Amino acid sequence: MRLTTKGRFAVTAMIDLGLRNHSGPVTLAKISERQNISLSYLEQLFGRLRRHELVGSIRGPGGGYTLARTARNITVADIILAVDEPLDTTSCGGMQNCNIGRNGSTGKCMTHDLWTALNERIVDFLDSVTLQDLVDKERMRLLEESTKAQKAEVKFMKKPKASAMVV
Repeated sequence: MRLTTKGRFAVTAMIDLGLRNHSGPVTLAKISERQNISLSYLEQLFGRLRRHELVGSIRGPGGGYTLARTARNITVADIILAVDEPLDTTSCGGMQNCNIGRNGSTGKCMTHDLWTALNERIVDFLDSVTLQDLVDKERMRLLEESTKAQKAEVKFMKKPKASAMVV
């Protein structure tokens, strides 16, 4: 299994949307700007996300995208599968005929069951992580960054003044 930019960008864009979903539709142009993802690429991804009913679109001025379901009801697996990202570590695409011999025989390769079990674990893991989990984690990260910046600013402002020396 190889997670490509398609899957990574889709998850990133959905987190961005999830962070801002409460304040109305979010434009792809804003997501593009914040996440440094090509607008045309986002348009392709969101077309797929919309077809899989993960996002909804609102046209016109003030329009954009919203989550079609609550973030708690969208998993990372939903997002990745919606953008046609393969989640398969087998070399045969799960077909069980990955061991094509020189004599024309077919069948499972010796490691087929290993890779199939890995596929199941990956999908189970991605299915256990919700968009809400990722949004909450990002909010905490942003809050921690903000708190650190505020503390640094206060520390800088409270820097003691040099006292005058009396001779």
